[in-house]
Amino acid sequence: MTKKNVPLILASSSPRRRELLQALGLSFTVITSDVDETTAEHLSASEVVEELSLRKAKEVASRLTEGVVLGSDTVVVLDGQILGKPVDEMDAYRMLSMLQGQEHTVYSGVALIDVETGRAEVSHSLTHVRIRALTEQEIKSYIATGEPMDKAGSYAIQGIGATIVEGITGDYFTVVGLPLGLTSTLLTRFGMPIL
Repeated sequence: MTKKNVPLILASSSPRRRELLQALGLSFTVITSDVDETTAEHLSASEVVEELSLRKAKEVASRLTEGVVLGSDTVVVLDGQILGKPVDEMDAYRMLSMLQGQEHTVYSGVALIDVETGRAEVSHSLTHVRIRALTEQEIKSYIATGEPMDKAGSYAIQGIGATIVEGITGDYFTVVGLPLGLTSTLLTRFGMPIL
């Protein structure tokens, strides 16, 4: 059953996720979710992004009577430690110092909920990213741009942060914050095919 006339709602304030959905030619509305993003410590990174994606989608869906709600969450993982968004410049410096010269993994979760039926699906994608060796001055200069301050792991692969990335193995869009292949697959299952 196709749901072409059913509204798509993005449960995220991320301008990057908005831009990615727009690039797919999708018509959608943004309704920001307001959820507690703390999770149980025993959860794996994939479980964290799936739980938070679903939590965001559910919160927005609870305020609606129709539509398909898309929730997403991204984390950076280095040596088993989840790195979220930095709380301040010192925290950004700490994270970038840890990431430089290392390979880490970025996990992005995607959840869809059909408001009318309550049907929900959630999945995730992961990509390995290698950050080149950085000098202290390069880290400070990057932080001074302001770009790291609202990004998981304190860098943006689609911005100035591209200059510190040595290479990736996996889906680029997972690192940006919304794996488009996975999102397309889930939307198709909900009767909203992109192609």
